[in-house]
Amino acid sequence: MRLDVFVSIRLAPEYSRSQVARMIKAGLVTVNGAVARASSGVRTGDRIDVAAAPAGALYDPSNYKEGDAPEISVIFADDEIIVVNKPAGMTVHPAPGHPNGTLVDALLARFPELAAMAEPDGVLRPGIVHRLDKDTSGVMVVARTPFSRTALSRQFKERSVRKTYLAIVKGKVARDRLTIERPVGRHPVERKRMSVRSHAPRDAVSHLTVIGRFDPVNPGEAGASLVRVKPDTGRMHQIRVHLASIGHPCLGDPLYGGKAGDGGFFHGQALHALALSIAHPRSGAPLEFIAPLPGEFVEFLAQKLLAADARELRRWIELA
Repeated sequence: MRLDVFVSIRLAPEYSRSQVARMIKAGLVTVNGAVARASSGVRTGDRIDVAAAPAGALYDPSNYKEGDAPEISVIFADDEIIVVNKPAGMTVHPAPGHPNGTLVDALLARFPELAAMAEPDGVLRPGIVHRLDKDTSGVMVVARTPFSRTALSRQFKERSVRKTYLAIVKGKVARDRLTIERPVGRHPVERKRMSVRSHAPRDAVSHLTVIGRFDPVNPGEAGASLVRVKPDTGRMHQIRVHLASIGHPCLGDPLYGGKAGDGGFFHGQALHALALSIAHPRSGAPLEFIAPLPGEFVEFLAQKLLAADARELRRWIELA
């Protein structure tokens, strides 16, 4: 039997085969005292040792200066999961150009035991099973145990997770309901962008419902719409790309054309992950979590409500 298959079977369900592969690549798995490859054969009588990832070296609270670990709003927490409301402007995990002040920093400051959940290859993404763009706010679920990490990752992979977003887009969307089925992939020229005209796209589906339409407040503006988006898939920048592809980019989105006409309310795209529905990784019980609207949304909608009778919009603002 291959080494990666053997270790995956023994460590399931806490660790997936891809995680085991990274452990082996990082040299954390030895056969008879020697580092081996994933394809190495395992035979009766062999001794296989699995070392822990060096979490302590990756996270040391004493290394953090005041302000490096921002506060985070926790919606729910139990022994298996943590659900948070990520603010706009916060990167999910450390990356080039964003070494600190991330969601991971905030989580580790409040739940230091998450350091033991460091990825086997030494990358500090403890419990992260999905992401939101830096300037997208809203609800995220984080795994608190290896078992939950695997179970939640499976739910996202199988697309059994239900996600609901709110977006304020440029212009008045003509149709009340619309399904956007346009594959999304890396932009053929601009590598920081995604596009529906990619050379290597992947299927992407988003269901859009218009909640309200707004007349322009200032001359020269194009008006705006508040829309609810339920994606079936989770491609990078999917909702932003899909909305831009129908001529209605998120207000404040500098990457996909929605910067002009936002009235200065938004410092990034006007996109909020409102609700997330999952099955609890241990009990299987259905759970739904809602993240209150951020202040920028509330202020923008409040201004629009002064000029129109929109009871339905008031209901959404009350979520804040």
